Amino acid sequence: MQAKTKKKIRKPQHQTRPGSEKKMHPLPVFDYPEKIGSNKLKDKIAFISGGDSGIGKATAILFAKEGADIAISYLNEHIDARATQQIIQKQYKRNCLLVPGNIGVEANCKSAVRKVIKQFGRIDILVNNAGLHYENKTLEELTTRELIKTFETNIFSFFWITKAALRYMKKGSCIINTASVTAYRGSPALIDYAATKGAIVSFTRSLSTNLLKKGIRVNGVAPGPVWTPLIPSSLPAGKTAMHGSTAPMARSGEPVEIAPSYLFLACGDSSYMTGQFLHPNGGEIING
Repeated sequence: MQAKTKKKIRKPQHQTRPGSEKKMHPLPVFDYPEKIGSNKLKDKIAFISGGDSGIGKATAILFAKEGADIAISYLNEHIDARATQQIIQKQYKRNCLLVPGNIGVEANCKSAVRKVIKQFGRIDILVNNAGLHYENKTLEELTTRELIKTFETNIFSFFWITKAALRYMKKGSCIINTASVTAYRGSPALIDYAATKGAIVSFTRSLSTNLLKKGIRVNGVAPGPVWTPLIPSSLPAGKTAMHGSTAPMARSGEPVEIAPSYLFLACGDSSYMTGQFLHPNGGEIING
């Protein structure tokens, strides 16, 4: 399918990093409360990095709706994180542990896992989801600091959290990694970000074969443009207004539309899948 011409589809807006969901216009859609869960994850323990808002929030809420207890790591977006925790605990009656901290630091990744284990005793579902990006017109504009920070957050944290968590994951557990459509087609303005997402694809495929004998499945989701706080906090206001307009469906996805891919990979419905990626991206054809 051919991408459409860029056009304004929302109000121009910009935020300072890391962005706040409550300041977005319109607000992202993260749940369909009228849809009832069916206990697909009954009493499972799920640890989701970047679970305070966006795709991570929608996934955390859907997992809770399906019967899981949740642990969420996030940087410092305390208001968004507490709002997510409230929904999980009050609306869906599941436990939700909040673990703030910069997971671009290995010690913080280890500490986060220790806190999850202290609270819940194990991890059944690990979702490596946290990410950031810096837009640059040319490679020369990309600073070494930005490059290192992007890799630390987007891929190093996946290694660090997974290494720390594996000893607490038993046969039948699963790992789900968030990549991006940019891993498959690249991005002229997000070169370092796309590189980390490509690394996540290879990490997922390699780890899936490594963990076969342990009975732990490893899959991933490669979303297209999605309306999350990452967008207004990392793009100029004009580009934020047009974000998603070039997708074949001519719009950004909502987090609630991406979360079911994670649920499928987390539950028994995908028991014969490992090393694979799902592509909720608004119609862009991906072969890989």
